[in-house]
Amino acid sequence: MPHQSIQLLRRTAVAAVAAGLAMAALAQQGDGTDVPIRTNVFKPAKVDLTHERLAAIQAPAGFGVTVFANGLKNARILAVAPDGTVYVSRRDQGDVVMLRDQDGDGRADDGGRIVANRAGAHGLAIRDGSLYIATVKEIFKAPIKPDGTLGELEMLIGDLPDSGQHPNRTIAFGPDGMLYISVGSTCNACNESNPENATLLRATPDGKSRTIFASGLRNTIGFGWEPRTGALWGMDHGIDFLGDDVQPEELNRIERGRQYGWPHIWGAGGVNPQSTPVGEISKEQWKALSTPMVLGYTAHAAPMQMLFYPGGSFPAEYTGDAFVAMRGSWNRNPASGYEILRVRFADGQPQKFEPFVTGFLTDGGRTHIARPVGLAVAKDGALLMSDDANGTIYRVAYRGGAGQMAAAATPPAGPMQQQAMRGGGVPLAKDREETRAAGAITVTSATIAPQAAIPAKHSEYADGVSPQLTWTAVAGARSYAIVMEDPDARPVTPFVHWLAWNIPASVTHLPEGLQEQLRLTEPDGVLQGATTRGSPGYYGPRPPVMDAPHRYHFQVFALDTMLQVPPGADRDQLLAAMRGHVVAQGELVGTFQQQVKPPK
Repeated sequence: MPHQSIQLLRRTAVAAVAAGLAMAALAQQGDGTDVPIRTNVFKPAKVDLTHERLAAIQAPAGFGVTVFANGLKNARILAVAPDGTVYVSRRDQGDVVMLRDQDGDGRADDGGRIVANRAGAHGLAIRDGSLYIATVKEIFKAPIKPDGTLGELEMLIGDLPDSGQHPNRTIAFGPDGMLYISVGSTCNACNESNPENATLLRATPDGKSRTIFASGLRNTIGFGWEPRTGALWGMDHGIDFLGDDVQPEELNRIERGRQYGWPHIWGAGGVNPQSTPVGEISKEQWKALSTPMVLGYTAHAAPMQMLFYPGGSFPAEYTGDAFVAMRGSWNRNPASGYEILRVRFADGQPQKFEPFVTGFLTDGGRTHIARPVGLAVAKDGALLMSDDANGTIYRVAYRGGAGQMAAAATPPAGPMQQQAMRGGGVPLAKDREETRAAGAITVTSATIAPQAAIPAKHSEYADGVSPQLTWTAVAGARSYAIVMEDPDARPVTPFVHWLAWNIPASVTHLPEGLQEQLRLTEPDGVLQGATTRGSPGYYGPRPPVMDAPHRYHFQVFALDTMLQVPPGADRDQLLAAMRGHVVAQGELVGTFQQQVKPPK
């Protein structure tokens, strides 16, 4: 889909406040914007699935579409165990249903069996004989018994962000063995107060540690790894109320540390005229910090679960291509989505979108028999699709195919591992070549004594507020920079907890509790970068419970210049710009240990 023109944007921009939706968390600043909008709220009516309507579903030549199971009500995300057992989450019912086809006729043997109950159950993943279940704020794990039922559920994570508009957490294990968690935004387009909203998170399988892998993703329910390259791709939901044709649904290559535009920039560079970035950052600056989409699809089609076809019973040309369930629009007329989409890949790169299974939108687009949500590959290589409207699971099979599906191609782990370890295995900032300096700075704090315990309020186990810092002035300094690191963290060592630069030379004191955003307005113009956690601003100590005390180095550098480094830069970008400009340095070292497991 070609990039939307400025003229189209002007015809179709935002009127979400009038529609009563939550938009910006902060007051909008007057900037002269004047953009008219035309928008629609159109919800095709649900009708029952009949034999005639089933027969009208369209798929490419050689493929057939049948019913695998029905009567499931709000059937959402699908997962298939190695023995072929199918699991489907039902968000509205708050449970997970097990389905089996033991006679191999392509249809579930019965209406299914509830094997887990958790409010808001949605995301599913299977690994090493266990089923992982995501709710709004929790991740659970349970062993799968030989009969497909589950053992006792164990909570691994209990503090994911609250949901708001997008409560549908999805999960998947990457080729690096880590658990990836999609956390949608709380709103249509707003400045989130919790940096974990509108992100993709990366967590250890036990849930004890997690970071923000990528941000600026409004609601990337569907994501997966391209089998040949191991690259991570995801389909993000576009902003509503920008008009019938804006914004396109985004296919993004998702990489660690990148920001994908939401809520201020969409698609390949389109501007949301209603929103205002915090910290007096301009839209053009935000755009420069954002990674554009790779491909765009029809606006408001609502991409859901996504998978790469691993090969098997479909023709060879489908191997390595992606499928996406498009649940269908409500903010567009005519309606879009209501289909299974194929994304053609070649040499690891997406080439184009094309319809794969259509016909769920009926009666000339006025009604629908299904809203596609879940996708999974059955043990025999057929494609399963769940519908959360009429509660049906469809089976898409190639009639020319036969036999067991070939072993799935395993994406290489290297690309994800390399991204995760970037910035690790290096000395502290003060000991690097980039920061060599002759002068010394004395750094003190009202709450942290040298080599003493850091008060709990400065940790992420409590308030998470930055400490007050004071340092001695340096003659000839034009600015100061702060780098806070933990050399005792694992597996990334050192772990960066704070980056701040362009602190004016007249400022030698920072108060407690600075804003956690890219640019500060007090002290004005101070920029902050990305921590190893993946968020801007101060991120307090959060060592694993019962670890030996970790050391936290608050390093202050005096520079003979103001740095031309964009906000959100990482430590290595900052240090590269500091090379040759450091005239003095100093540090304050505090320690922190968490001895009591916090309540979930």
